[in-house]
Amino acid sequence: MVTRIITGRTMSTDLALTRLLQLVSPSLPIGGYTYSQGIEWAAEAGWIDSEQDLGAWLQGLLETGLTYLEVPVLLRMMDAWRNADHAAVGQWNDYLLASRETRELKTEELNRARAFCQVLNALEPDAAEHRELLIGSQHACFSYACNRWSIDNESAAHALAWSWLENLVLAAVKIIPLGQTAGQRVLFRLAARLPEVIERALQLDDDELGASSLALAIASSQHETQYTRLFRS
Repeated sequence: MVTRIITGRTMSTDLALTRLLQLVSPSLPIGGYTYSQGIEWAAEAGWIDSEQDLGAWLQGLLETGLTYLEVPVLLRMMDAWRNADHAAVGQWNDYLLASRETRELKTEELNRARAFCQVLNALEPDAAEHRELLIGSQHACFSYACNRWSIDNESAAHALAWSWLENLVLAAVKIIPLGQTAGQRVLFRLAARLPEVIERALQLDDDELGASSLALAIASSQHETQYTRLFRS
């Protein structure tokens, strides 16, 4: 008979990984699959009509918005929750919303935050006392959960970036359309860039944060009045 001895530390690490996988699962009911963040209009306009186009579009966003806005804001929110600095969480919520360049991108942020908050209330009853902060952004919810479940900053950053990338590739596979294998090739190539994105984001000072994508802003604003739409952004 073989007896498996598991230390408390290993059990804790294993559970943290499982919790992180739950956070980034497509089954998490926060509506991620209903948003394309401008890809639907970009495909309609002929900006994105191939695997190569999609890869270039997403790589550009990885190197701007993900590196200089999404990931570093998440990291700062995680530190703020850890230090019980609720004012800082609120300030980063405001900064994130101010960085959303169109009405529908801001609406997406708030809608997904409210849905995420409902999930957290079901899993972590204590989350209810922070509702006003949690409904401010997806990042507030994600960082709160990571802090509660002992998920380290770097793992959380990788997970957030991966979730963003996977959601948009899945949307593009339906919109363009692309074959499933083509979508997996895009994911495989761009996933290799994530360590570089996270490494850079970890090194940024506060005054280096901020990103803007003119193409995304145009595509998103045009999508707001697109005649036929499958996606909410």
